[in-house]
Amino acid sequence: MSSSERLQVLITPDQRRRLDAAARARGQAITALVRLAIDEAFPPGPDLDQRRAAARALTERRAEYLPPERIDELLADRFDVDFGAA
Repeated sequence: MSSSERLQVLITPDQRRRLDAAARARGQAITALVRLAIDEAFPPGPDLDQRRAAARALTERRAEYLPPERIDELLADRFDVDFGAA
């Protein structure tokens, strides 16, 4: 594991009992369960603003789409294959 940081979190007695029970049932340390819960709740990756910007870029994109026949022609020319024979 890479470097770690210490974090103190106060939890209720009920939360502690549930963590203890889950750790015993899974054969894992409580710290491993807490890290897993954090990763599941807040997965690593682009943040919301980055995802929105990417979605906006995709929806605003103007593209020319080729019909399948034209794609077959381009591929046949490029790779010397007759896709119409298949």
